[in-house]
Amino acid sequence: MTRVNLMLLLAVLASALYLVRVQYESRRLTTELDRAKDRAQELQTEHDRLDLERRALGTPLRVEKLAREQLQMRTVTPAITQYARMGDTSASANAPVSDKQGTPP
Repeated sequence: MTRVNLMLLLAVLASALYLVRVQYESRRLTTELDRAKDRAQELQTEHDRLDLERRALGTPLRVEKLAREQLQMRTVTPAITQYARMGDTSASANAPVSDKQGTPP
């Protein structure tokens, strides 16, 4: 009978140690999951902020202002428009063509 009791005691101890190990692993994984959720929330917040910033930087007024100031671009007018004729390879085809009213000939 003592042999059976000793075997049962060892089984209970092994079971108890296994239970402690599983609980520890469960707590560790729960903590890791919470950290991952917090990180995901931080990344989502940063993504939303960057998306808002991207939309603010791409507004038509800002793009036009940068084009005028940094690239020295200007609005197209008939007075500065160049027209190319098909089949005409002379140098005069690339010169600005306009009359006093700003219309092509």
